[in-house]
Amino acid sequence: VTVLDAGPGERAASHANAGWVVPSLAGPVPAPGLVGTSIRWMLRPESPLYVRPRADPGFLRWLLGFWRRCNRRDHEAGFAAIGELGRQTLALYDALRAAGVEFEEHRTGLVYGYRQRAALEHDFAALGLLRPFGYRDIALLDGAGLRELEPALVPGLAGGYWIERDRHLRPDSLVRGLRQWLQRAGVEIRSQVTVTGFDHAGGRVRGLGTSDGVVPITDAVVVCAGVWTEPLLRRAGVRVPIEMGKGYSLDFVPAPVPEPVRHALYLHEDRVAITPLNGRLRLAGTMELSGLNHRIEPRRVAAIRRAGAGFLRDWPEGATPDTVWAGGRPLTPDGLPVIGLAPGFGNLAIASGHAMLGVTLAPATGEAIAELLTTGAAPAAIAPFRADRFVRR
Repeated sequence: VTVLDAGPGERAASHANAGWVVPSLAGPVPAPGLVGTSIRWMLRPESPLYVRPRADPGFLRWLLGFWRRCNRRDHEAGFAAIGELGRQTLALYDALRAAGVEFEEHRTGLVYGYRQRAALEHDFAALGLLRPFGYRDIALLDGAGLRELEPALVPGLAGGYWIERDRHLRPDSLVRGLRQWLQRAGVEIRSQVTVTGFDHAGGRVRGLGTSDGVVPITDAVVVCAGVWTEPLLRRAGVRVPIEMGKGYSLDFVPAPVPEPVRHALYLHEDRVAITPLNGRLRLAGTMELSGLNHRIEPRRVAAIRRAGAGFLRDWPEGATPDTVWAGGRPLTPDGLPVIGLAPGFGNLAIASGHAMLGVTLAPATGEAIAELLTTGAAPAAIAPFRADRFVRR
Protein backbone atom coordinates (compact mmCIF):
# COMPACT_ATOMS: atom_id res chain seq x y z
CA VAL A 1 0.00 0.00 0.00
CA THR A 2 1.21 3.49 -0.88
CA VAL A 3 -0.43 6.64 0.51
CA LEU A 4 -0.16 9.84 -1.55
CA ASP A 5 -0.87 12.93 0.56
CA ALA A 6 -1.02 16.35 -1.10
CA GLY A 7 0.04 18.10 2.10
CA PRO A 8 1.94 17.49 5.31
CA GLY A 9 0.18 15.25 7.80
CA GLU A 10 -0.08 18.03 10.38
CA ARG A 11 -2.79 19.96 8.53
CA ALA A 12 -6.31 19.64 7.12
CA ALA A 13 -9.47 18.37 8.76
CA SER A 14 -7.89 15.21 10.19
CA HIS A 15 -5.66 17.33 12.41
CA ALA A 16 -7.79 19.88 14.24
CA ASN A 17 -11.42 18.76 14.22
CA ALA A 18 -13.48 18.28 17.40
CA GLY A 19 -12.28 14.69 17.70
CA TRP A 20 -15.65 13.19 18.59
CA VAL A 21 -16.25 9.44 18.26
CA VAL A 22 -20.04 9.60 18.31
CA PRO A 23 -22.06 6.80 16.68
CA SER A 24 -25.10 8.42 18.33
CA LEU A 25 -24.89 11.42 15.97
CA ALA A 26 -26.09 9.38 13.01
CA GLY A 27 -28.47 11.96 11.58
CA PRO A 28 -27.47 13.36 8.16
CA VAL A 29 -27.01 17.14 7.93
CA PRO A 30 -30.19 17.72 5.83
CA ALA A 31 -32.95 17.60 8.45
CA PRO A 32 -36.63 18.52 8.76
CA GLY A 33 -37.05 22.25 9.35
CA LEU A 34 -33.54 23.15 8.19
CA VAL A 35 -34.74 24.89 5.00
CA GLY A 36 -36.44 27.75 6.82
CA THR A 37 -33.70 27.97 9.43
CA SER A 38 -30.90 28.04 6.87
CA ILE A 39 -32.63 30.72 4.79
CA ARG A 40 -32.87 32.93 7.91
CA TRP A 41 -29.27 32.19 8.85
CA MET A 42 -28.02 33.05 5.33
CA LEU A 43 -28.43 36.71 6.23
CA ARG A 44 -26.18 36.43 9.32
CA PRO A 45 -22.49 35.69 8.66
CA GLU A 46 -21.99 34.79 12.35
CA SER A 47 -24.83 32.22 12.39
CA PRO A 48 -24.20 28.47 12.97
CA LEU A 49 -25.00 27.74 9.30
CA TYR A 50 -23.98 30.36 6.76
CA VAL A 51 -24.49 30.04 3.01
CA ARG A 52 -22.59 32.56 0.95
CA PRO A 53 -24.61 33.10 -2.25
CA ARG A 54 -22.59 32.55 -5.41
CA ALA A 55 -23.44 32.25 -9.10
CA ASP A 56 -22.23 28.69 -9.57
CA PRO A 57 -24.66 26.32 -11.35
CA GLY A 58 -23.09 23.28 -9.74
CA PHE A 59 -23.46 24.74 -6.25
CA LEU A 60 -27.06 25.78 -6.92
CA ARG A 61 -27.89 22.21 -8.03
CA TRP A 62 -26.20 20.90 -4.89
CA LEU A 63 -28.11 23.35 -2.66
CA LEU A 64 -31.47 22.48 -4.21
CA GLY A 65 -30.72 18.77 -3.80
CA PHE A 66 -29.77 19.40 -0.17
CA TRP A 67 -32.97 21.33 0.56
CA ARG A 68 -35.12 18.65 -1.12
CA ARG A 69 -33.78 16.13 1.40
CA CYS A 70 -34.67 18.21 4.44
CA ASN A 71 -37.66 16.02 5.21
CA ARG A 72 -38.48 13.37 7.79
CA ARG A 73 -38.49 10.37 5.43
CA ASP A 74 -35.03 10.98 3.96
CA HIS A 75 -33.62 12.01 7.33
CA GLU A 76 -34.77 8.83 9.10
CA ALA A 77 -33.58 6.63 6.23
CA GLY A 78 -30.18 8.34 6.35
CA PHE A 79 -30.08 7.97 10.13
CA ALA A 80 -30.65 4.23 9.84
CA ALA A 81 -27.96 3.85 7.16
CA ILE A 82 -25.31 5.84 9.04
CA GLY A 83 -26.24 4.17 12.32
CA GLU A 84 -25.69 0.74 10.79
CA LEU A 85 -22.31 1.73 9.35
CA GLY A 86 -21.22 3.10 12.72
CA ARG A 87 -22.52 0.17 14.75
CA GLN A 88 -18.99 -1.28 15.20
CA THR A 89 -17.17 2.05 15.56
CA LEU A 90 -16.23 1.68 19.23
CA ALA A 91 -15.14 -1.95 18.81
CA LEU A 92 -13.01 -0.98 15.81
CA TYR A 93 -11.27 1.77 17.78
CA ASP A 94 -10.62 -0.74 20.56
CA ALA A 95 -9.11 -3.06 17.95
CA LEU A 96 -6.83 -0.28 16.66
CA ARG A 97 -5.54 0.33 20.18
CA ALA A 98 -5.09 -3.41 20.78
CA ALA A 99 -3.10 -3.64 17.54
CA GLY A 100 -0.66 -1.00 18.81
CA VAL A 101 -1.99 2.28 17.39
CA GLU A 102 -1.31 4.93 20.07
CA PHE A 103 -3.57 7.99 20.47
CA GLU A 104 -5.10 10.19 23.17
CA GLU A 105 -8.63 9.02 23.95
CA HIS A 106 -11.26 9.98 26.57
CA ARG A 107 -14.28 7.83 27.51
CA THR A 108 -16.42 10.28 29.46
CA GLY A 109 -19.36 10.44 27.05
CA LEU A 110 -21.09 13.35 25.35
CA VAL A 111 -23.25 15.85 27.27
CA TYR A 112 -25.88 18.00 25.54
CA GLY A 113 -26.80 21.34 27.11
CA TYR A 114 -29.89 23.43 26.30
CA ARG A 115 -31.15 26.85 27.23
CA GLN A 116 -34.64 26.22 25.86
CA ARG A 117 -36.81 23.48 27.33
CA ALA A 118 -38.86 23.01 24.15
CA ALA A 119 -35.77 22.31 22.06
CA LEU A 120 -34.50 19.88 24.69
CA GLU A 121 -37.75 17.91 24.76
CA HIS A 122 -37.94 17.83 20.95
CA ASP A 123 -34.41 16.42 20.60
CA PHE A 124 -34.79 14.02 23.51
CA ALA A 125 -37.92 12.52 21.92
CA ALA A 126 -35.93 11.87 18.73
CA LEU A 127 -33.42 9.70 20.63
CA GLY A 128 -35.77 6.76 20.05
CA LEU A 129 -34.05 6.34 16.67
CA LEU A 130 -30.91 5.25 18.55
CA ARG A 131 -32.47 2.25 20.33
CA PRO A 132 -31.80 -0.25 17.50
CA PHE A 133 -28.10 0.60 17.83
CA GLY A 134 -27.81 -0.13 21.54
CA TYR A 135 -28.44 3.33 22.97
CA ARG A 136 -30.94 2.87 25.79
CA ASP A 137 -31.65 4.35 29.22
CA ILE A 138 -30.56 7.88 28.30
CA ALA A 139 -31.83 10.07 31.15
CA LEU A 140 -33.41 13.49 30.68
CA LEU A 141 -31.68 15.94 33.04
CA ASP A 142 -33.08 19.17 34.43
CA GLY A 143 -30.84 22.18 35.00
CA ALA A 144 -29.72 21.05 38.44
CA GLY A 145 -28.99 17.52 37.25
CA LEU A 146 -27.00 18.85 34.31
CA ARG A 147 -24.90 21.06 36.60
CA GLU A 148 -24.30 18.16 38.98
CA LEU A 149 -23.01 16.06 36.09
CA GLU A 150 -20.93 18.88 34.57
CA PRO A 151 -20.11 21.58 37.17
CA ALA A 152 -18.26 23.67 34.57
CA LEU A 153 -21.59 24.72 33.01
CA VAL A 154 -23.25 28.00 33.95
CA PRO A 155 -26.37 27.96 36.13
CA GLY A 156 -29.76 28.63 34.58
CA LEU A 157 -29.71 26.12 31.73
CA ALA A 158 -32.97 24.29 30.99
CA GLY A 159 -31.31 20.88 31.10
CA GLY A 160 -29.82 18.27 28.81
CA TYR A 161 -28.83 14.62 28.60
CA TRP A 162 -25.71 12.46 28.71
CA ILE A 163 -24.82 9.81 26.12
CA GLU A 164 -22.36 7.84 28.18
CA ARG A 165 -21.11 5.44 25.50
CA ASP A 166 -19.66 8.07 23.19
CA ARG A 167 -16.02 9.12 23.33
CA HIS A 168 -13.63 11.76 22.10
CA LEU A 169 -9.99 11.77 21.11
CA ARG A 170 -7.26 14.15 20.05
CA PRO A 171 -7.34 13.79 16.25
CA ASP A 172 -3.76 14.80 15.53
CA SER A 173 -2.56 12.10 17.95
CA LEU A 174 -4.69 9.58 16.04
CA VAL A 175 -3.15 10.68 12.72
CA ARG A 176 0.37 10.37 14.17
CA GLY A 177 -0.40 6.99 15.68
CA LEU A 178 -1.84 5.65 12.43
CA ARG A 179 1.08 6.94 10.37
CA GLN A 180 3.62 5.36 12.73
CA TRP A 181 1.75 2.03 12.82
CA LEU A 182 1.37 1.91 9.03
CA GLN A 183 5.02 2.76 8.43
CA ARG A 184 6.08 -0.02 10.82
CA ALA A 185 3.83 -2.34 8.79
CA GLY A 186 5.61 -1.42 5.55
CA VAL A 187 3.20 1.16 4.12
CA GLU A 188 4.91 3.93 2.14
CA ILE A 189 3.52 7.39 2.94
CA ARG A 190 4.54 10.08 0.45
CA SER A 191 3.71 13.57 1.67
CA GLN A 192 3.38 16.73 -0.46
CA VAL A 193 2.68 14.68 -3.58
CA THR A 194 -0.17 15.98 -5.74
CA VAL A 195 -2.10 13.74 -8.12
CA THR A 196 -2.30 15.44 -11.52
CA GLY A 197 -4.07 12.82 -13.65
CA PHE A 198 -5.40 9.28 -14.08
CA ASP A 199 -4.22 6.92 -16.82
CA HIS A 200 -7.19 4.61 -17.34
CA ALA A 201 -8.68 2.38 -20.02
CA GLY A 202 -11.38 -0.25 -20.11
CA GLY A 203 -12.66 0.74 -16.68
CA ARG A 204 -9.34 0.29 -14.91
CA VAL A 205 -6.83 2.81 -13.61
CA ARG A 206 -3.35 1.86 -14.84
CA GLY A 207 -1.34 4.73 -13.43
CA LEU A 208 -1.42 8.07 -11.63
CA GLY A 209 0.34 11.19 -12.82
CA THR A 210 1.74 13.04 -9.82
CA SER A 211 3.98 15.98 -8.99
CA ASP A 212 6.61 13.35 -8.14
CA GLY A 213 6.35 11.32 -11.33
CA VAL A 214 4.14 8.49 -12.57
CA VAL A 215 2.87 5.92 -10.07
CA PRO A 216 1.93 2.63 -11.78
CA ILE A 217 -1.22 0.93 -10.49
CA THR A 218 -1.35 -2.87 -10.45
CA ASP A 219 -4.26 -3.30 -8.00
CA ALA A 220 -6.58 -0.45 -7.04
CA VAL A 221 -6.88 3.22 -6.17
CA VAL A 222 -8.91 4.68 -3.29
CA VAL A 223 -9.73 8.39 -3.42
CA CYS A 224 -10.32 9.60 0.14
CA ALA A 225 -9.40 13.26 -0.26
CA GLY A 226 -12.16 14.96 1.74
CA VAL A 227 -13.24 18.26 0.21
CA TRP A 228 -10.71 17.80 -2.59
CA THR A 229 -12.38 14.58 -3.75
CA GLU A 230 -14.61 16.23 -6.36
CA PRO A 231 -11.89 18.17 -8.24
CA LEU A 232 -9.55 15.19 -8.01
CA LEU A 233 -12.07 12.72 -9.47
CA ARG A 234 -12.82 15.10 -12.32
CA ARG A 235 -9.38 14.18 -13.64
CA ALA A 236 -10.71 10.64 -14.09
CA GLY A 237 -13.90 11.86 -15.76
CA VAL A 238 -16.03 11.21 -12.66
CA ARG A 239 -18.32 13.81 -11.09
CA VAL A 240 -19.36 13.60 -7.45
CA PRO A 241 -21.32 16.47 -5.86
CA ILE A 242 -19.28 17.28 -2.75
CA GLU A 243 -19.27 20.78 -1.27
CA MET A 244 -16.98 22.10 1.42
CA GLY A 245 -18.71 22.86 4.72
CA LYS A 246 -16.14 25.02 6.45
CA GLY A 247 -15.79 24.63 10.19
CA TYR A 248 -13.62 26.39 12.75
CA SER A 249 -11.80 25.23 15.86
CA LEU A 250 -10.29 27.33 18.64
CA ASP A 251 -7.69 25.91 21.03
CA PHE A 252 -7.16 27.44 24.47
CA VAL A 253 -3.93 26.32 26.16
CA PRO A 254 -4.45 25.78 29.03
CA ALA A 255 -8.24 25.83 29.45
CA PRO A 256 -9.38 29.37 30.36
CA VAL A 257 -11.98 28.29 32.96
CA PRO A 258 -11.08 27.36 36.56
CA GLU A 259 -13.47 24.39 36.72
CA PRO A 260 -12.13 21.53 34.59
CA VAL A 261 -14.53 20.47 31.84
CA ARG A 262 -15.17 16.76 32.42
CA HIS A 263 -17.10 15.77 29.29
CA ALA A 264 -17.33 16.59 25.63
CA LEU A 265 -20.18 19.12 25.43
CA TYR A 266 -22.63 20.06 22.71
CA LEU A 267 -24.11 23.54 23.13
CA HIS A 268 -27.40 23.22 21.28
CA GLU A 269 -28.44 26.81 20.68
CA ASP A 270 -25.01 27.81 19.37
CA ARG A 271 -24.24 24.48 17.63
CA VAL A 272 -20.77 24.51 19.22
CA ALA A 273 -18.72 21.48 20.35
CA ILE A 274 -16.45 21.71 23.40
CA THR A 275 -13.72 19.08 23.64
CA PRO A 276 -11.53 18.82 26.76
CA LEU A 277 -8.11 17.42 25.85
CA ASN A 278 -4.93 16.94 27.84
CA GLY A 279 -3.61 20.44 28.50
CA ARG A 280 -6.11 22.29 26.30
CA LEU A 281 -9.75 23.06 25.63
CA ARG A 282 -11.02 22.98 22.04
CA LEU A 283 -14.13 24.79 20.82
CA ALA A 284 -15.35 23.83 17.35
CA GLY A 285 -18.36 24.65 15.27
CA THR A 286 -20.22 26.49 12.52
CA MET A 287 -20.99 25.31 9.01
CA GLU A 288 -20.05 27.71 6.23
CA LEU A 289 -20.86 26.99 2.58
CA SER A 290 -18.61 29.42 0.75
CA GLY A 291 -16.71 27.30 -1.74
CA LEU A 292 -13.33 25.63 -1.50
CA ASN A 293 -11.35 28.05 0.65
CA HIS A 294 -9.72 28.24 4.07
CA ARG A 295 -10.23 31.91 4.84
CA ILE A 296 -10.84 32.66 8.51
CA GLU A 297 -13.78 34.99 9.14
CA PRO A 298 -13.30 36.89 12.44
CA ARG A 299 -17.06 37.16 13.06
CA ARG A 300 -17.45 33.39 13.02
CA VAL A 301 -14.50 32.95 15.37
CA ALA A 302 -16.05 35.51 17.73
CA ALA A 303 -19.38 33.64 17.67
CA ILE A 304 -17.72 30.40 18.78
CA ARG A 305 -15.84 32.21 21.55
CA ARG A 306 -19.10 33.81 22.76
CA ALA A 307 -20.69 30.37 22.93
CA GLY A 308 -17.96 29.21 25.30
CA ALA A 309 -18.41 32.29 27.44
CA GLY A 310 -22.19 31.79 27.48
CA PHE A 311 -22.13 28.16 28.60
CA LEU A 312 -18.99 27.75 30.77
CA ARG A 313 -18.86 29.21 34.25
CA ASP A 314 -16.30 31.93 35.09
CA TRP A 315 -15.14 32.36 31.50
CA PRO A 316 -12.63 35.27 31.61
CA GLU A 317 -13.70 38.26 29.56
CA GLY A 318 -10.42 38.64 27.71
CA ALA A 319 -9.80 34.96 26.91
CA THR A 320 -8.39 34.56 23.41
CA PRO A 321 -7.53 31.29 21.67
CA ASP A 322 -3.92 30.24 21.21
CA THR A 323 -4.75 28.67 17.85
CA VAL A 324 -7.54 29.37 15.35
CA TRP A 325 -8.05 26.96 12.50
CA ALA A 326 -10.51 26.56 9.63
CA GLY A 327 -10.99 23.49 7.48
CA GLY A 328 -13.49 21.69 5.32
CA ARG A 329 -16.03 18.96 5.89
CA PRO A 330 -17.01 17.11 2.68
CA LEU A 331 -20.79 17.36 2.25
CA THR A 332 -23.00 15.56 -0.26
CA PRO A 333 -26.54 16.79 -1.10
CA ASP A 334 -28.18 13.91 0.79
CA GLY A 335 -25.79 14.12 3.75
CA LEU A 336 -24.54 10.54 3.27
CA PRO A 337 -20.96 9.52 2.51
CA VAL A 338 -19.85 8.11 -0.83
CA ILE A 339 -18.32 4.65 -0.34
CA GLY A 340 -17.73 2.22 -3.17
CA LEU A 341 -16.48 1.85 -6.73
CA ALA A 342 -16.76 4.79 -9.11
CA PRO A 343 -19.27 4.12 -11.92
CA GLY A 344 -17.64 2.42 -14.88
CA PHE A 345 -14.50 1.45 -12.96
CA GLY A 346 -13.43 -1.87 -11.53
CA ASN A 347 -10.49 -0.63 -9.46
CA LEU A 348 -11.23 3.02 -8.57
CA ALA A 349 -12.97 3.38 -5.21
CA ILE A 350 -14.28 6.47 -3.42
CA ALA A 351 -14.38 6.99 0.35
CA SER A 352 -15.47 10.55 1.08
CA GLY A 353 -18.43 12.79 1.95
CA HIS A 354 -18.56 11.92 5.66
CA ALA A 355 -19.57 15.47 6.67
CA MET A 356 -19.00 15.85 10.45
CA LEU A 357 -18.56 12.11 11.09
CA GLY A 358 -15.15 11.48 9.55
CA VAL A 359 -13.51 10.41 12.81
CA THR A 360 -16.54 8.34 13.81
CA LEU A 361 -16.99 6.48 10.51
CA ALA A 362 -13.37 6.21 9.36
CA PRO A 363 -12.64 2.73 10.79
CA ALA A 364 -15.85 1.19 9.42
CA THR A 365 -15.29 2.85 6.04
CA GLY A 366 -11.72 1.55 5.87
CA GLU A 367 -12.84 -1.96 6.76
CA ALA A 368 -15.60 -1.89 4.11
CA ILE A 369 -13.30 -0.59 1.37
CA ALA A 370 -10.69 -3.22 2.23
CA GLU A 371 -13.29 -5.98 1.96
CA LEU A 372 -14.59 -4.59 -1.34
CA LEU A 373 -11.15 -4.38 -2.96
CA THR A 374 -9.78 -7.68 -1.66
CA THR A 375 -12.85 -9.87 -2.21
CA GLY A 376 -14.75 -8.00 -4.93
CA ALA A 377 -17.93 -8.05 -2.82
CA ALA A 378 -19.38 -4.89 -1.31
CA PRO A 379 -20.49 -5.25 2.34
CA ALA A 380 -24.23 -4.75 2.83
CA ALA A 381 -23.62 -1.84 5.23
CA ILE A 382 -22.32 0.40 2.42
CA ALA A 383 -25.18 -0.24 -0.04
CA PRO A 384 -26.91 3.10 0.83
CA PHE A 385 -23.67 4.96 0.10
CA ARG A 386 -23.01 3.56 -3.36
CA ALA A 387 -21.12 5.97 -5.57
CA ASP A 388 -23.45 5.66 -8.57
CA ARG A 389 -26.47 7.18 -6.78
CA PHE A 390 -25.51 10.59 -8.15
CA VAL A 391 -21.99 10.21 -9.57
CA ARG A 392 -21.88 10.32 -13.33
CA ARG A 393 -19.09 9.93 -15.88
